[in-house]
Amino acid sequence: MASSNFIDYVKINCRSGAGGAGSVHFRREKHVPKGGPDGGDGGRGGHIILRGNAQLWTLLHLKYRKHVKAGNGVAGEGGRRSGAQGEDVILEVPLGTIARDPDSSEKLAEITEDGQEIILFAGGRGD
Repeated sequence: MASSNFIDYVKINCRSGAGGAGSVHFRREKHVPKGGPDGGDGGRGGHIILRGNAQLWTLLHLKYRKHVKAGNGVAGEGGRRSGAQGEDVILEVPLGTIARDPDSSEKLAEITEDGQEIILFAGGRGD
């Protein structure tokens, strides 16, 4: 018997991005005594976001995607330049999807409207 194309349960390992490290930098110029610090902040890590899509009715497109990883933030630089943010990962899911913690079965999020976005796992804060 052929397998069904209707998938209503998937288990995915998600990891949000780590925040970037800040930069320790001191301004040094010839005619500026005691220039002071001018390092930049690190960028925030990427989020894992669920987005509702009324055109979908199954989780088939997520069945073979077992690991989802968002991008890490980039470290800051001298001259008060902040690092770039990590890339967010958006998972499109059908309406009525419920995200649960696999260990405790606690309900983390529920998508009920088209276009509704919920940050499932927030990325790390850049330091």
